[in-house]
Amino acid sequence: MKIYITGISGFLSINLVRYLLEQGYTDISGIDLVDFTYPERDKIEFLQGDIRNLEDVKKSMAGADVVIHTAAALPLYTPEEIFSTDVEGTRLLLNHAKEIGVKRFIHISSTAVYGVPDHHPLYETDPMVGVGPYGEAKVQAEEICQQFREDGMCLTVIRPKSFVGPERLGVFAIFYEWASEGRGFPQIGMGKNRYQLLDVEDLCGAIHSCITLDETTVNDTFNIGAKEYTTMREDYQAVLDEAGFGKKIVGFPATPVIWILKILDALKLSPLYPWIYETAAKDSFVSIEKAEEKLNYKPKYSNKQAMIRNYHWYLKNKDHFVEDKSTGVTHRVPWKQKALKLVKIFF
Repeated sequence: MKIYITGISGFLSINLVRYLLEQGYTDISGIDLVDFTYPERDKIEFLQGDIRNLEDVKKSMAGADVVIHTAAALPLYTPEEIFSTDVEGTRLLLNHAKEIGVKRFIHISSTAVYGVPDHHPLYETDPMVGVGPYGEAKVQAEEICQQFREDGMCLTVIRPKSFVGPERLGVFAIFYEWASEGRGFPQIGMGKNRYQLLDVEDLCGAIHSCITLDETTVNDTFNIGAKEYTTMREDYQAVLDEAGFGKKIVGFPATPVIWILKILDALKLSPLYPWIYETAAKDSFVSIEKAEEKLNYKPKYSNKQAMIRNYHWYLKNKDHFVEDKSTGVTHRVPWKQKALKLVKIFF
């Protein structure tokens, strides 16, 4: 079986490559705009290319039995780049996959398709309401997937919660840096909301189930997230407790903090993009009952365990990180702290 992964140089995909290699898969190929610089380079076929370029896709997808589509432009890309990558790129991939007879197509979507909901937990049958270019693009990409499913393609859509684990940096690197330096950390809101996360290893396990289980079972849409999570304050406090300096998560009223961040954002001084700071103080969790029932999904890690595992990876590797020059474009490198650097002195 040949497995083809788009966005193969990304945080999810390198974990997926390692997971599949451990499971005994030996024929793995992929494409990414960014070079694949991991030690596993000689164990895969890699093309540095663009999923929006048909010739790149033809060359790199050749012979694939399963396509796992992880590539996406994150929210701080321009709306044009988000649309061309997340929507038109998905359409191009699906067209070519169908043309060459790919057996299964697994599309990694996002719980951003639910917008800002008025109830929890969220189920796969809830309406899709995209907010902002990224959310809208994810909804449109899923609509394209549905068309191909109706045309007879075996097509799995996975909607994961925000996931962490080895190689995950981005905004989490800011929190881990403060924890490792013996600092507390400010939180938007008082932290009483429940914000479900996901360990990347559990996500890889769910993807593997969609490769191996019967086609009639996986030709569907699934929420994937942690099963065990408490409040946001308690889950994040677990990392500070693990750091061992006796520091605390410090909550601040959400409304004034969000307005400050909006102003900083306008001045390009905010370390966060709007989707993060506008939802950080709200509940955000999905039902995973469908995945548990149909995919036999049994997540190994709680929110706390996933974050602590990611934190220990950060400590082991932090001397080799290069700061992101354009905050929010990739999770592979730490994001700039910008105005947060000034706040550090109070923690």
